[in-house]
Amino acid sequence: MEITAVLAVILLLLFLMVIAASMSLKIIPQNFAGIVERLGKYRATLDPGPHFIVPFLDRVKYRIDQREQVVSFPPQGVITEDNLTVEIDTVILFTVNNPVAATYEIVNYIDGIHQLTMTTLRNIIGGMTLEHALTGRDQINRTLGAELDAATGRWGIKVSRVELKSIDPPATIIDAMEKQMRAERDKRASILTAEGDRQSAILTAEGEKQASILSAEGRKQSDILTAEGEKQAAILRAQGEGRAIETVFQSIHDGNPDQRLLSYQYLQMLPKIAAGPNASTFVIPTEFTQAVGALGGLFGSVPVDGGGPAERIDLDEVVPVDNSIPVETNVAVEEALKAVRQAEAPISQADAPEGPA
Repeated sequence: MEITAVLAVILLLLFLMVIAASMSLKIIPQNFAGIVERLGKYRATLDPGPHFIVPFLDRVKYRIDQREQVVSFPPQGVITEDNLTVEIDTVILFTVNNPVAATYEIVNYIDGIHQLTMTTLRNIIGGMTLEHALTGRDQINRTLGAELDAATGRWGIKVSRVELKSIDPPATIIDAMEKQMRAERDKRASILTAEGDRQSAILTAEGEKQASILSAEGRKQSDILTAEGEKQAAILRAQGEGRAIETVFQSIHDGNPDQRLLSYQYLQMLPKIAAGPNASTFVIPTEFTQAVGALGGLFGSVPVDGGGPAERIDLDEVVPVDNSIPVETNVAVEEALKAVRQAEAPISQADAPEGPA
């Protein structure tokens, strides 16, 4: 009996020792912190790794995760400065730097961060219009992060970043904003179209201007070339006429005409002069008398066959009357012929043979 009782006591002691050893050995994972309490009072903070505590007196009350944590809060209704309700959901990134403060300074730091985020967000959005809130997310994130970091510092929590996942205005506001954006895009499209038309008109006008300048330059060059051609043609014409005059003059000079031949040719030109466009008035020049006198001398002294009595020339055959010439011209010519005949009469009487004495 005694041996059996001793063995039972020994086994009981061994069992108690094993239980005590298991209770005294504590292993803390990496990036965790263990909060040890002795008889309900904080005793120590255990770092990652194995630790021994006093069994039955000490115990690891909390294991605090010191890794960066991400908490997403559900959408909350927030009223803007222009009295519009928007739904905003946030994402908070934080780290527990002081496990003791996070354990004993607040009951639930996650819920505390949530409530603090909502109240701070209402204060920030309440001083902003909807348009400012939609376009000023960076400003909201910075302001909210700074407010939360300052408030949660005494809890041993470091808020590293705050992000707004979405800002959802009411459906009617979204529809109005879409219409506004559509109108704004249409306006920009109209402005761009008008600007394109303006640029096109400017380029077209510039092109027409350049074309007009080039056309004017072309016409100028053409006029210059035409004038140059006409100048050369006039020079060549004048040179040709000069050479013709020189040839005629040389021919007349080589023929050695006398005054009577020239007078006879002048008399022959009278009908042609009278047939001109201004033949309604026929003016007999003063040289006509000299031509008639010279021609009378020709008829009285120059024989036709070169000897014997002079043969008279019929003036009607020399200067015939042209029926196509106006009547006034023919009258003038007839008067000229009559004057010639009158000049010829004394010559005929002088040449007539004298009768018996």
